[in-house]
Amino acid sequence: MKTFLTFLSVTTCALAITAVPATAPVASAQQASDAPAPAPVSELARAIDIPYEEFTLPNGLRVIVHEDRKAPIVAVSTWYDVGSKHEPEGRTGFAHLFEHLMFNGSENAPGDFFEPLREVGATDFNGTTSFDRTNYFETVPRPALERALFLESDRMGYLLGAVTQGVLDEQRGVVQNEKRQGDNQPYGLAWYNILEGVFGEGHPYSHSPIGSMADLDAASLEDVRSWFRSHYGPNNAILVLAGDVDAAEARPLVEKYFGEIPSGPESVLPEVTPRPIPATIKETMNDRVATARIYRIWQIPSLNHEDATALKIAGGVLGGLSSSRLDNVLVRDEQLAVRVSADADTMAQTGTFDVTVDVRPGVDPATVEARLDQIVAEFLAEGPTTDEVQRVATSTMARQLAGLESVGGFGGKAVALAQGALYSDDPAFYKRELAELASTTPAEVQAAAREWLDQPFYQLTVVPGAREEQYVEAGEAPAEPPAGQTVAAGPEEGPAPGTRGEMPAVGEIGDLDFPDVTRTRLGNGIELVYAQRDAVPITQMALSFDAGRVADPADKLGLQSLMLSVMSEGTQSRNAVALAEAKERLGAEIGTSSTADRTIVTLYTPSPNLAGSVDLLADVVRNPAFAPAEVERLRSQLLAGISAELTNPGALGMRALPPLVYGSASPYAKLGAGSGDPQAVQAMTRDDLAAFHQAWLRPEKLKIFVVSDRPLAEVQAALEAEFADWSPAGAAAAKAFDGAAVQASPRILLIDRPDSPQSLILGGQLTELSSRDELLPVLTANDVLGSDFLSRINMDLREEKHWSYGAGGYVQRYENSVPYIIQAPVQADKTGEAIVSLRREIAAFLSDEGITPVEFQRTINGNVRELAGGFEASDAVLSAMQQNDLFGRSDDYYETIAQKYRGLTREQLDAAARAALDPNDFVWVVVGDASTVRPQLDSIGLPVEVVPAASVAGAASEAE
Repeated sequence: MKTFLTFLSVTTCALAITAVPATAPVASAQQASDAPAPAPVSELARAIDIPYEEFTLPNGLRVIVHEDRKAPIVAVSTWYDVGSKHEPEGRTGFAHLFEHLMFNGSENAPGDFFEPLREVGATDFNGTTSFDRTNYFETVPRPALERALFLESDRMGYLLGAVTQGVLDEQRGVVQNEKRQGDNQPYGLAWYNILEGVFGEGHPYSHSPIGSMADLDAASLEDVRSWFRSHYGPNNAILVLAGDVDAAEARPLVEKYFGEIPSGPESVLPEVTPRPIPATIKETMNDRVATARIYRIWQIPSLNHEDATALKIAGGVLGGLSSSRLDNVLVRDEQLAVRVSADADTMAQTGTFDVTVDVRPGVDPATVEARLDQIVAEFLAEGPTTDEVQRVATSTMARQLAGLESVGGFGGKAVALAQGALYSDDPAFYKRELAELASTTPAEVQAAAREWLDQPFYQLTVVPGAREEQYVEAGEAPAEPPAGQTVAAGPEEGPAPGTRGEMPAVGEIGDLDFPDVTRTRLGNGIELVYAQRDAVPITQMALSFDAGRVADPADKLGLQSLMLSVMSEGTQSRNAVALAEAKERLGAEIGTSSTADRTIVTLYTPSPNLAGSVDLLADVVRNPAFAPAEVERLRSQLLAGISAELTNPGALGMRALPPLVYGSASPYAKLGAGSGDPQAVQAMTRDDLAAFHQAWLRPEKLKIFVVSDRPLAEVQAALEAEFADWSPAGAAAAKAFDGAAVQASPRILLIDRPDSPQSLILGGQLTELSSRDELLPVLTANDVLGSDFLSRINMDLREEKHWSYGAGGYVQRYENSVPYIIQAPVQADKTGEAIVSLRREIAAFLSDEGITPVEFQRTINGNVRELAGGFEASDAVLSAMQQNDLFGRSDDYYETIAQKYRGLTREQLDAAARAALDPNDFVWVVVGDASTVRPQLDSIGLPVEVVPAASVAGAASEAE
């Protein structure tokens, strides 16, 4: 569980580690003096304010209301004071299991909880479980607030009659597949060892919230009902309403729906005293990973402790900043690691200080461990500099501004208020954290670090190799309660009859008012596409170049990946450290990425620092140094990343699928290269990178998309100052789509990944759709088939069969191609049956079991009503602007889409799906343990080819 200060933190990708070229010049003093001064931390802090009112019902329910009228939506966030730390021995995973059970209907709202939420257009709806709490949240249109309160109150006060043995078995299976999905990832078993090693066996924080297979198997119906009665009363909960509502409006509604629910027992905090580990523990684990990883973990105090903020700053200085101590030494200077991180993860009653180092291939982990000892010792002896502390504070506060734009979800304003109230008895606790962040001194950081980090620690080193211990699979769940135990009164088949009447009706919901979009040009002709959003003082930009992954030369797949990573690591006037520090002082984030069709450089910055941030952005885009030393270092990191892709089930599958879908002639077959072809990357030169940059990242290929609170004139002036004099040099490159895509015949490609408790199933089919046509009918039809939680595919594999944590299908819209992709991670022993079931569901949907009236009405209502919530945040608006441009749609497309939805018919949707897809024309890729999976595939009736994971590395280049 992250506190507000780290809730929105961005994890640095292994391929985006910055580097310092030995030959690159540092920023000049003249440049530094000309750059606009960053806004002080105090100015950023003033923008972070969440006013609220609160009241408590007689039954103990604490209610917090924050008024935000920027959009006609309300976030409803319910937090229960129960998490995995409350679980007794033998009951691990109960809090998380119950999180799932509470989504499966209640006495007066039977059926799946997502159905009534989907119909009203809820967005950001989910639930999560941590060590300290369980929360449920949804953002709904204001006219649907009463329905949301009815649903939340019904599962609080009227749940048990709907919890049957069938529901328990279903969600037990879903949770066990969620566990398999996490365990199946590289390093997926590490944190089980870490938690027990740091806290000790039996400690409340020593087990993961996901629980153990054995305890989940053992959960009886009476066990889970007893768990509910003990923890889910109103006096054990906090309800936050944030958005288009005030306390005067909210109180009578809350009293109406929650007031009659009786109080229950209050959760009792387990006894936890944060203390250092008695003696250092070092362990080693084998896993099928490409890179050795060192986890070093200290036990630290809770978020309410006086040292909490100082320890967070210490984490930023050591390994959180791009210019951190660990980055500078281990990644840049000595090249012992390809990725590092450090963070203080403070929770309600304790915390951990986590250092993670991914060792560079070929380097002895013991060498890295010894150097890590020295860096930490030097930090404790010297402490941080004033500039380091200020850069952490500025970067952290800048990230908070983005979170304030959302009223709910995983990290919006409702979250800040709820966790402050639950953990610190103060909804405004975030203000204390921010004040401490702004005022903490280097000496205080050093003192806190010495107190907690100059202590024994737990260290786990994960090294490449076969997993040594047999994976503990699920057994048989108990069909009957244990001897001597009786089940409390309640139905065994179907939910108890409701007693509260019908759910509240939903009032009229207005259509979306999408921000006005203005198009203009800079002096040199670069098009600027701008929209204003003034909820928070931030500016987001996307510099979109007409290139993309299809622009990679066929014999140099990965060239763009390497070029972008090196481009981000130093300019002709700023080396990597100077560039990173400059961004941190501004609170700016500059990122590079590529989609299939576009190469994008992004900027996020607090708007007071707009001019200085655009100056840095232009320097990165226009003046990359491509220093030879940097090229070599980033090459080794990219190769390590490619090796890591070949151990990851998702990356393996997405390397193998595109060549089957497109054949060898289409440029989109290059998508199967992932981050690159390792042999091609090894041969690339500095001149290759510079030539690609010159040919593709040039002004005539550029459009700049901006969403900002600042007026267009100010934004345009900042861009004119840095980009208007940019003129193209040399010849431009062009993409060629002469070769037709030719899909392989239906087959199954099984990629052997031993020790996999779960298989990843991918299906692909090339359609004849055009991305520039109006695809709304087929996209809406696919909401029913594959893209929605309530879709046929997900409900079959997850809810009915509980073989998967989540499965679906989606229409992948590229500029010159529109394939259909299925993705279904399933438990390994059900792989073959799952493929059969997928084929059956798709065939039925495309023949005589098309969209039902209920599905049609739910989908149309939900899609129209969710528009306001879907575009609450600036990044969603920015993405929509780019998509509209790429597919040739008008800038006001989303302002007209509600009427388009209302004009659709059920017959039109069925016809669109049937015209686009052939149920018998899919190619399939399965990533799993061939010894388990291969025998399951023989009866499907398709040719099967088995290949080792290593063979996938050059699949795309071989297809060329």
